Amino acid sequence: MSDAPVKIYSDGACLGNPGPGGYGTVMLFGEHQKELAQGYQNTTNNRMELLGAIVGLEALTRPCEIEVWSDSTYVVHAMTKGWLEGWLKRGWKTSAKKLVKNKDLWLRLMSAVEGHRISWNWVRGHSGDPMNERCDELAVAAANSPDLLEDVGFSN
Repeated sequence: MSDAPVKIYSDGACLGNPGPGGYGTVMLFGEHQKELAQGYQNTTNNRMELLGAIVGLEALTRPCEIEVWSDSTYVVHAMTKGWLEGWLKRGWKTSAKKLVKNKDLWLRLMSAVEGHRISWNWVRGHSGDPMNERCDELAVAAANSPDLLEDVGFSN
Protein backbone atom coordinates (compact mmCIF):
# COMPACT_ATOMS: atom_id res chain seq x y z
CA MET A 1 0.00 0.00 0.00
CA SER A 2 1.13 3.51 -0.74
CA ASP A 3 2.15 5.91 2.05
CA ALA A 4 -0.20 8.74 1.05
CA PRO A 5 -3.91 7.95 1.14
CA VAL A 6 -6.13 8.30 -1.88
CA LYS A 7 -8.94 10.70 -1.01
CA ILE A 8 -12.35 9.99 -2.45
CA TYR A 9 -15.08 12.59 -2.04
CA SER A 10 -18.57 11.65 -3.19
CA ASP A 11 -22.07 13.03 -3.26
CA GLY A 12 -25.45 12.09 -4.66
CA ALA A 13 -28.33 14.23 -5.87
CA CYS A 14 -31.91 13.49 -6.78
CA LEU A 15 -34.48 15.78 -8.43
CA GLY A 16 -37.41 14.42 -6.51
CA ASN A 17 -36.92 11.29 -4.45
CA PRO A 18 -37.39 9.10 -6.39
CA GLY A 19 -36.68 10.93 -9.60
CA PRO A 20 -33.80 11.72 -11.93
CA GLY A 21 -30.55 11.56 -9.99
CA GLY A 22 -26.80 11.55 -10.27
CA TYR A 23 -23.58 11.05 -8.39
CA GLY A 24 -20.40 13.10 -8.38
CA THR A 25 -17.04 11.78 -7.23
CA VAL A 26 -13.68 13.51 -6.92
CA MET A 27 -10.57 11.40 -6.39
CA LEU A 28 -7.33 12.96 -5.19
CA PHE A 29 -3.88 11.40 -5.04
CA GLY A 30 -0.90 13.71 -4.74
CA GLU A 31 -1.15 16.19 -7.61
CA HIS A 32 -3.65 14.03 -9.48
CA GLN A 33 -7.37 14.68 -9.54
CA LYS A 34 -10.04 12.62 -11.30
CA GLU A 35 -13.74 13.45 -11.50
CA LEU A 36 -16.49 10.92 -12.14
CA ALA A 37 -20.21 11.57 -12.61
CA GLN A 38 -23.27 9.89 -14.09
CA GLY A 39 -26.99 10.52 -14.09
CA TYR A 40 -29.91 8.10 -13.91
CA GLN A 41 -33.52 8.40 -15.09
CA ASN A 42 -35.29 7.20 -11.96
CA THR A 43 -33.49 6.56 -8.69
CA THR A 44 -33.18 7.76 -5.11
CA ASN A 45 -30.80 10.05 -3.27
CA ASN A 46 -29.46 7.20 -1.11
CA ARG A 47 -28.69 5.09 -4.20
CA MET A 48 -26.73 7.98 -5.70
CA GLU A 49 -24.85 8.59 -2.43
CA LEU A 50 -23.84 4.92 -2.41
CA LEU A 51 -22.93 4.87 -6.09
CA GLY A 52 -20.68 7.91 -5.70
CA ALA A 53 -18.53 6.07 -3.17
CA ILE A 54 -18.67 2.79 -5.10
CA VAL A 55 -17.44 4.16 -8.43
CA GLY A 56 -14.54 5.92 -6.74
CA LEU A 57 -13.45 2.70 -5.05
CA GLU A 58 -13.97 0.67 -8.23
CA ALA A 59 -11.75 3.07 -10.18
CA LEU A 60 -8.72 2.01 -8.11
CA THR A 61 -6.49 -0.59 -9.73
CA ARG A 62 -4.53 -1.80 -6.70
CA PRO A 63 -4.90 -2.01 -2.91
CA CYS A 64 -4.69 1.45 -1.36
CA GLU A 65 -5.04 3.36 1.85
CA ILE A 66 -8.14 5.47 1.31
CA GLU A 67 -10.04 8.27 2.98
CA VAL A 68 -13.66 8.35 1.84
CA TRP A 69 -15.49 11.63 2.51
CA SER A 70 -19.27 11.79 2.16
CA ASP A 71 -22.09 13.97 3.45
CA SER A 72 -24.28 10.87 3.64
CA THR A 73 -24.72 9.53 7.16
CA TYR A 74 -26.48 6.58 5.49
CA VAL A 75 -23.23 5.52 3.81
CA VAL A 76 -20.77 6.55 6.53
CA HIS A 77 -22.74 5.09 9.45
CA ALA A 78 -23.36 1.81 7.64
CA MET A 79 -19.60 1.42 7.29
CA THR A 80 -18.55 2.77 10.71
CA LYS A 81 -21.34 1.91 13.15
CA GLY A 82 -21.80 -1.77 12.36
CA TRP A 83 -25.01 -1.41 10.37
CA LEU A 84 -23.70 -3.49 7.47
CA GLU A 85 -22.53 -6.30 9.75
CA GLY A 86 -25.91 -6.29 11.48
CA TRP A 87 -27.77 -6.51 8.18
CA LEU A 88 -25.63 -9.46 7.15
CA LYS A 89 -26.20 -11.29 10.45
CA ARG A 90 -29.94 -10.74 10.16
CA GLY A 91 -30.11 -11.96 6.54
CA TRP A 92 -30.34 -8.47 4.99
CA LYS A 93 -32.97 -7.27 7.43
CA THR A 94 -32.87 -4.09 9.49
CA SER A 95 -33.16 -4.14 13.27
CA ALA A 96 -36.87 -3.43 12.64
CA LYS A 97 -37.01 -6.71 10.64
CA LYS A 98 -37.60 -4.93 7.30
CA LEU A 99 -35.66 -5.77 4.15
CA VAL A 100 -32.56 -3.62 3.69
CA LYS A 101 -32.98 -1.21 0.78
CA ASN A 102 -30.34 -1.02 -1.95
CA LYS A 103 -28.94 -4.50 -1.27
CA ASP A 104 -27.54 -4.61 -4.83
CA LEU A 105 -25.39 -1.55 -4.13
CA TRP A 106 -24.36 -2.68 -0.63
CA LEU A 107 -23.10 -5.94 -2.17
CA ARG A 108 -21.21 -3.97 -4.81
CA LEU A 109 -19.71 -1.74 -2.10
CA MET A 110 -18.65 -4.78 -0.08
CA SER A 111 -16.79 -6.06 -3.13
CA ALA A 112 -15.24 -2.64 -3.86
CA VAL A 113 -13.74 -2.26 -0.35
CA GLU A 114 -11.92 -5.61 -0.47
CA GLY A 115 -8.14 -5.32 -0.18
CA HIS A 116 -8.18 -1.65 0.79
CA ARG A 117 -7.62 0.07 4.13
CA ILE A 118 -10.37 2.66 4.35
CA SER A 119 -11.37 5.39 6.76
CA TRP A 120 -14.95 6.60 6.32
CA ASN A 121 -15.50 10.27 7.11
CA TRP A 122 -18.61 12.42 7.25
CA VAL A 123 -18.52 16.01 6.02
CA ARG A 124 -21.44 18.41 6.50
CA GLY A 125 -23.09 19.01 3.12
CA HIS A 126 -23.37 22.51 1.69
CA SER A 127 -21.04 23.88 4.35
CA GLY A 128 -18.31 25.22 2.08
CA ASP A 129 -16.01 22.18 1.90
CA PRO A 130 -14.53 22.68 -1.61
CA MET A 131 -14.44 19.00 -2.58
CA ASN A 132 -17.95 18.29 -1.25
CA GLU A 133 -19.25 21.33 -3.11
CA ARG A 134 -17.56 20.13 -6.32
CA CYS A 135 -19.11 16.66 -5.90
CA ASP A 136 -22.52 18.28 -5.43
CA GLU A 137 -22.03 20.32 -8.65
CA LEU A 138 -21.10 17.15 -10.55
CA ALA A 139 -24.04 15.19 -9.11
CA VAL A 140 -26.62 17.89 -9.87
CA ALA A 141 -25.24 18.38 -13.40
CA ALA A 142 -25.37 14.61 -13.97
CA ALA A 143 -28.98 14.44 -12.72
CA ASN A 144 -29.88 17.23 -15.18
CA SER A 145 -28.00 15.64 -18.08
CA PRO A 146 -29.86 14.48 -21.19
CA ASP A 147 -27.83 11.23 -21.14
CA LEU A 148 -29.48 9.51 -18.17
CA LEU A 149 -29.02 5.78 -17.69
CA GLU A 150 -31.54 3.34 -16.25
CA ASP A 151 -30.90 2.46 -12.61
CA VAL A 152 -31.68 -1.23 -13.05
CA GLY A 153 -31.29 -1.95 -9.33
CA PHE A 154 -33.94 0.62 -8.49
CA SER A 155 -36.25 -0.63 -11.21
CA ASN A 156 -36.17 -4.15 -9.80
